[in-house]
Amino acid sequence: MTKRTSAKYKLDRRMGENIWGRPKSPVNKREYGPGQHGQRRKGKATDYGIQLRAKQKLKGYYGDVTEKQFKRAYQEADKMKGDTSQNLIGLLERRLDAIVYRAKFAPTIFAARQLVSHGHVYVDGVKCNIASRQVKAGQVISLGKKAQEMALVLEAQSLSEREIPDYVTPDGVTKVTFTRVPTLDEVPYPVKMEPNLVVEFYSR
Repeated sequence: MTKRTSAKYKLDRRMGENIWGRPKSPVNKREYGPGQHGQRRKGKATDYGIQLRAKQKLKGYYGDVTEKQFKRAYQEADKMKGDTSQNLIGLLERRLDAIVYRAKFAPTIFAARQLVSHGHVYVDGVKCNIASRQVKAGQVISLGKKAQEMALVLEAQSLSEREIPDYVTPDGVTKVTFTRVPTLDEVPYPVKMEPNLVVEFYSR
């Protein structure tokens, strides 16, 4: 399980964007960055700075996965046929914790990872506690009985701020099928993601 070393909403303020689209985000009230120097005037960003920011935003969106895991995903995407940036998004969306989040089993990506790591999620009827597991098209993701009664799961299912995307098909409220790997324009990001800049960052 990835250790989150800072408050998750600091990422929102550092980016200056509500990257998860949540009403609680401090960006809704304060658009400047966190810390005592947050209101300083920003200098002109370099190409490297723009690419780094794009990488931090995309990596942070998926629960601030470790740099090692994220770079490995890029390397795998680069080896696959087709557009590397699209491949990268596909690999990130195939993560088990991402699908649990998309299915509205958890209110945040961090809570989704915790649900998986605590053994509350099943893949094709088999318990799985590996959040980074790559799910294949056609596999069924379901919640265990204990999880179905959890307050955070019930909260997530009642959220109106996001919908379940087309590539995740619900079967009731505790089971979904991952039907296909999505393209970038199908993923319901609340803010603009630029995986092409992430590819440029790693291919320097």
